[in-house]
Amino acid sequence: MTLGEKIRQPAVAGTFYSGTEAALRKELQAIFSSFKERNAGGRVHGIIVPHAGYLYSGVTAAHAYGLLRGRTYDAIVIVGPSHREFFDKISIYPGDAFSTPLGTVPIQHELREELLRYSAEFIASAAGHRTEHSIEVQIPFLQTVLKNIPIVPIIIGNQSALLCTLLGNALAQIGKERNLLFVASSDLSHYHPYKEAVALDKHVLDSVEMFDPDLWISKFEAEDLEACGGGPIAAVMSASKQLGATKAEILHYCNSGDTSGDTSGVVGYLAAAFIQEQ
Repeated sequence: MTLGEKIRQPAVAGTFYSGTEAALRKELQAIFSSFKERNAGGRVHGIIVPHAGYLYSGVTAAHAYGLLRGRTYDAIVIVGPSHREFFDKISIYPGDAFSTPLGTVPIQHELREELLRYSAEFIASAAGHRTEHSIEVQIPFLQTVLKNIPIVPIIIGNQSALLCTLLGNALAQIGKERNLLFVASSDLSHYHPYKEAVALDKHVLDSVEMFDPDLWISKFEAEDLEACGGGPIAAVMSASKQLGATKAEILHYCNSGDTSGDTSGVVGYLAAAFIQEQ
């Protein structure tokens, strides 16, 4: 990076994941070595991944990221919810790169500008990005399995059906002439007892597998689905389907009770992929 460029510095390094390069590489190596990676059997247009601390959801996320080894993309669009700021737009980070202990990842300026021209609902802003973790925790995984691919970091401030549908259509539009990967950052149910959480999350998993973006967004807006990133899932599901994905595949599910041992109030985690079968 050159002098004068605006780089988004990590906000949760040392808390959600290891804070030094050596420790983070070791952490990610241990995560990926804990299960057998497999091939997707087709083109991966989009993935759903959790965004909790790696101790809790890292293995689940890695099941999705492991599908990407050996693949290449023109850019990666990462869509997350806003946990700390509410606003009525879709915010794209206005800087030049995101930084983690593994280095910097450039932002794809051309795609950002295309989205800003697509609708006034898109804004170039730090709103939702300042201390947000939902995008940041994805980047070390991407730096591990996909080298030197630029990103487009997007936060949905208001996960309304209107904005989620708009975003899905916009992503499909910019992906028509490019090979893009869409990443939906979302955890599932929050702080229910273990068995209740598993039942709630099973409903989400079944709805993902149905691979019906319109049905998904209607259920999410009616609060029939519990997922903090239900909007990002809707947009990525929609864009992936419009660009040729033929199925949604569940890759891994767990909740925080499986790793912490505390089953009194857990958070659910899902890895899934939208695949165009060969």
